[in-house]
Amino acid sequence: MAKFIATFFLMLVAYAPVFSQTLAYVKNSSFDAGEVLRYKLKYGFITAAEATLQVFDSDIKFGGKPAYHLVALGRTYSAFDFFFKVRNRYESYIDKTNYTPFMYAEDIKEDNYRRVDKVKFNQTERKITGNEGTFTSPVSQTFDMVSAYYFARNLDLTGIKPGDQLTLTYFLKDEVTPLTIEYIGKEVIKTAKGKIRCLKFSPSISPGRIFKKNSQLFLWITDDENRIPVKAQAEVIVGNVTMEIADATGLKRPLQIVK
Repeated sequence: MAKFIATFFLMLVAYAPVFSQTLAYVKNSSFDAGEVLRYKLKYGFITAAEATLQVFDSDIKFGGKPAYHLVALGRTYSAFDFFFKVRNRYESYIDKTNYTPFMYAEDIKEDNYRRVDKVKFNQTERKITGNEGTFTSPVSQTFDMVSAYYFARNLDLTGIKPGDQLTLTYFLKDEVTPLTIEYIGKEVIKTAKGKIRCLKFSPSISPGRIFKKNSQLFLWITDDENRIPVKAQAEVIVGNVTMEIADATGLKRPLQIVK
């Protein structure tokens, strides 16, 4: 369950050709300070957890550059804590101009497992420094799982076609990793906010303790200028897990609801 919460953020990936050195982005941001997105996570028919994503203006500047402060929270509901208790907090400070991260921090509490980390990014030198030392990235834009989500929302999808495969490079747990995703097509889905036109993607996943050999993972984002993920769904070893949007406030632009 906790692994899926983390995977959810990683699914929100950049839309650029595999092995691209520079990912193009739109300068008119899809989000602004004050935005709050809330999601519910369901295991089968059971609502087990929630995730919240927030955007703040930061008082901290990095090399004189202004930054957004992004906060993502993931937690199980009290009724589910008996099975597996999660209280996770992820934070990222990103450049307001190009949306790449300056710094990332995580405070993970998953049952008896604890992990606290603080990561610094030097995009110019392609260096990432974390708990276990300094790592080198093959590209000049490397993300943590929170900044990846917000960067992805600002990418230009003009010309994308079903079957196109895309990628983004991220740093997690002391490892630099590429994540590949396939664009499936357009679809209208029903959400707590109403019916919404969406773009559908299928991120790559590795079988193991969470996912089955032939498991598929799907992500739907709004087909508008907000580019908000509204649903994610995956097959796991036993059953299905779904993340659905519960509320969205402080949006830069109104959601386009299908009448």
